[in-house]
Amino acid sequence: MTAFGPVMPPEWAPHERTWMAFPPANETFGALGDESLDRARAAWVRVAQTIAAYEPVTVVADPEDLETAQQMLGADITVVPVALDDAWMRDLGLTFVHDAAGAVHGVDWIFNGWGAQGWARWEADAAVGGKMAPLAGVPRIPSTLVNEGGGFHVDGRGTVLLTDTVQLDPGRNPQWSRQEVEAEIHTRLGTRQAVWLPRGLTRDYGEFGTRGRVDIVASFTESGALLLHRQQDPAHPDFEVGEQLREVLDRARETEGQPLRIIEVPAPQALRDEDGEFVDWSYINHYVANGVVVLCAFDDPQDAVAAEILAEAYPGRAVELVDARDIFRFGGGIHCITQQQPRPLGVQGQKHRGQKHR
Repeated sequence: MTAFGPVMPPEWAPHERTWMAFPPANETFGALGDESLDRARAAWVRVAQTIAAYEPVTVVADPEDLETAQQMLGADITVVPVALDDAWMRDLGLTFVHDAAGAVHGVDWIFNGWGAQGWARWEADAAVGGKMAPLAGVPRIPSTLVNEGGGFHVDGRGTVLLTDTVQLDPGRNPQWSRQEVEAEIHTRLGTRQAVWLPRGLTRDYGEFGTRGRVDIVASFTESGALLLHRQQDPAHPDFEVGEQLREVLDRARETEGQPLRIIEVPAPQALRDEDGEFVDWSYINHYVANGVVVLCAFDDPQDAVAAEILAEAYPGRAVELVDARDIFRFGGGIHCITQQQPRPLGVQGQKHRGQKHR
């Protein structure tokens, strides 16, 4: 790296490819032959195939699942063997950045199972970033911070979103101060201004939650606006959460001192899932790839409303709705299972925005 350090480009910058992981049999997804594992794999495959129509996709799969993954994903998606405990690539994989010359590097955070949670297994997952680097053809930059790619969002202009209950989680970084966390984040991502949210959505603090990751709550966009999840029904506990987050963000400032331009994205009308639990369904947890926004859908009247908002936030891109209910059932959304590898600066792509890869 140069003296100028790395800079993480925003998600809407041109991609080299998307990285994903194939769900292995585990306590989250179920055993081989279980309906739950079949549903998880089908949901992940739907997302991968949608993205593959716009840009290359590489999926890492546990060696035991390699043949199954290749069969389900099809010939247009590259599958590589990597030992896995779980399948949330946003958290397990590298965070890609540019150096001052425009070359791509991979920041490898420490991963410890979302704060060393009792149900989690992470020995294999903690090594995924190191195995990705040679596969991606990039140098690896190790960090001493316990962090996950879903725990922050950058705007590409120097501002990063964080949450108190993730980066300052005693299960993640018990010895780190807020100032030390910010310094490490800024060093690795090239950001200069941190906006701290006090928490995430209610369900993320349940037994199998991740303690408040930001990528289900708020996201920067290509238009310059910040999208904020807003539960409009007072019967849902996230109604009050939304009030609190809006107050914090109204006081926040971007790197240049300007207030954030906030667009609220209404939550789905559904309040509970098939298990009777309050949902954390969110359109914020979308993924931006070359020429497309891959948007979580819930067979809900608000799907169309969200699609219109996202189309304005990412002008010139197609919006593809993909059913994400089964992904959320297992603890995340479309953004959680994807990770972008940006192109080196100065490298031109062969397609235009909105034009499919094939």
